[in-house]
Amino acid sequence: MSNRRAMVIDDSRAMRGILRRMLVEAGLEVIEAANGREALDRLHAGELCDVALVDWNMPEMNGLEFVMAVRADPRFTAMRLMMVTTETEMHQVMRALEAGADEYVMKPFTVDVVRDKLAILGVGEPSA
Repeated sequence: MSNRRAMVIDDSRAMRGILRRMLVEAGLEVIEAANGREALDRLHAGELCDVALVDWNMPEMNGLEFVMAVRADPRFTAMRLMMVTTETEMHQVMRALEAGADEYVMKPFTVDVVRDKLAILGVGEPSA
């Protein structure tokens, strides 16, 4: 079985840790970035991943800007993008989806919600 890789992009070290544990338990290898700029630099350096879990509100490059940058680059067309954010207003959800996000999870979330979204994206097993 090929190892699937996820990138967790969040300026909160605690949130990255929470998501990392969930993803490792779901059988994914995890890399982390503290903002969209760092994540984009890692992708450009060849650290490709199957899915990125992206916070919206971050310094330097926010999640929406990251989603748009990834979707503008043909090298990353297969990468799935999941917003994981406190932004709950419907127009923000729509902006993210229109920019190219594949899924949207609102904080606070449960393990089951994240696992089910990963399964929908084809990078994990659904919750039992």
